[in-house]
Amino acid sequence: MSVYTQLTDAQFAEFCQRFGVAFARAIPITQGIKNSNWFIQTTDDNEGEHSYVFTLFEERPPSDIEKMAVILNQLVGKLPVAAPMALVDGKDKSYVIHYDNKAITLVPCLSGAHPQQTTETMCADMGAALAVLHETLQALQPSEDYGVALYPWNEVRDREIQFMPSDEAKLMLVIWQSYSDLPLDTLPKGLCHLDMFADNTLWHLDDNNETLSGLLDFTEVSVEHYVMDIAITINDFCTTWGDAEQGESVDFDRQKMAAFLQGYESKRTLNTDEKQALPVMLAKAAVIFWLLRLNVIHYNRTEGRTGDNIMVKNPDLMKRLAAYHWSHVEKA
Repeated sequence: MSVYTQLTDAQFAEFCQRFGVAFARAIPITQGIKNSNWFIQTTDDNEGEHSYVFTLFEERPPSDIEKMAVILNQLVGKLPVAAPMALVDGKDKSYVIHYDNKAITLVPCLSGAHPQQTTETMCADMGAALAVLHETLQALQPSEDYGVALYPWNEVRDREIQFMPSDEAKLMLVIWQSYSDLPLDTLPKGLCHLDMFADNTLWHLDDNNETLSGLLDFTEVSVEHYVMDIAITINDFCTTWGDAEQGESVDFDRQKMAAFLQGYESKRTLNTDEKQALPVMLAKAAVIFWLLRLNVIHYNRTEGRTGDNIMVKNPDLMKRLAAYHWSHVEKA
């Protein structure tokens, strides 16, 4: 994730001590767009090694992050996740430090690397992992007590659509209406990740062998239709992203999508309504992340966020993916 809040080495040392960790060095992590993250090297690490990820959550309140800790502990043993460490300086078990009305967590580093590209095998494995996530989190009931509230994307839409060319606004609105017309009440819901992009996964990649070794960033876990979570994940895992500024299009691989769905259904079967809803969900999921990226640009501008550690993903790529998916809905 990008780094928005700056901390001193003395602050890092104090916070890490509360988790029982001897701090040596903090290394900024610049991928992503929402929270401030650093790798933490300890006094026991060798040169270049880091043992933990230190996260300062810029938007989610500490109560949401406590829920996230419960969710991650529910998944331990079922999926490759790293659960937040408990504080060692209090009587009550807690996983969160409160700092300037924000939450701080420390989690062990998972091994592996972010994939530069995906394969059909990786897509199938990711589909199976997402289904296991959906099934496992059903044990947390009522699910609304654990998931955070869904973001009000309709408000972002209403703000941003005023500044769009008419063809872009029309595309967004027609996809939104098509989503609203789905039989949403028949689509199963539960706790969903809602941000399972490839850069939120880790893999051991060697000798043409790909093994999933880490699932990251559970800050957006919310109660949502499972097929929306599937669509969000497919959109990234099955797409090769071009350079929008160079006029390159996105390349969506339908064979990868088939592999993903086969992997998913090896663990959880989709019902007929979910299968019929998926094409529209793929388009709507692209619209949501189109709006998300526009929203990040909006808040960076209004809050004066600048600097080399701020990364903004291009919203035009998601706009083009939304248009691709909508063209297939129209053809159906």
